[in-house]
Amino acid sequence: MLEETGPEWLSEEVKTGTTIIAIEFDGGVVLGSDSRVSAGSSVVNRVMNKLSPLHDKIYCALSGSAADAQTIAEMVNYQLDVHSSYVYGFVDAEYRKGMNKEECQQFVVNTLSLAMNRDGSSGGVAYIVSIDEHGTEEKVILGNDLPTFFDQ
Repeated sequence: MLEETGPEWLSEEVKTGTTIIAIEFDGGVVLGSDSRVSAGSSVVNRVMNKLSPLHDKIYCALSGSAADAQTIAEMVNYQLDVHSSYVYGFVDAEYRKGMNKEECQQFVVNTLSLAMNRDGSSGGVAYIVSIDEHGTEEKVILGNDLPTFFDQ
């Protein structure tokens, strides 16, 4: 007699994904992330700020599961190698050294928007944090205010 173990999705491995970016400008850095937290095919939180302050000028971009820093670094490297290659073309075409803070902020928002539109595990709103010698500046860009690069 076969035992019923429940729906197939209960035994599937939980998959997480996130979209994060950081870019340096003269005197500081701009960080950005999406806001969606997923577990497998389910979105468990649509609006989580994944840019977590660790100190005055140190932020950690958390994965959807808020794992420790080593795990996050490994996941980011894996995701870039496997899933985020479509962003490379945009970054290669649009990034240039010497951008000011505002140009870096727009670059981060544009890159996040492109990635969020193509990655089923990313989405929601975009969070960015700019850090320089004067302190930190946090911004939230709502999903309907994110730039689009195609006709909808």
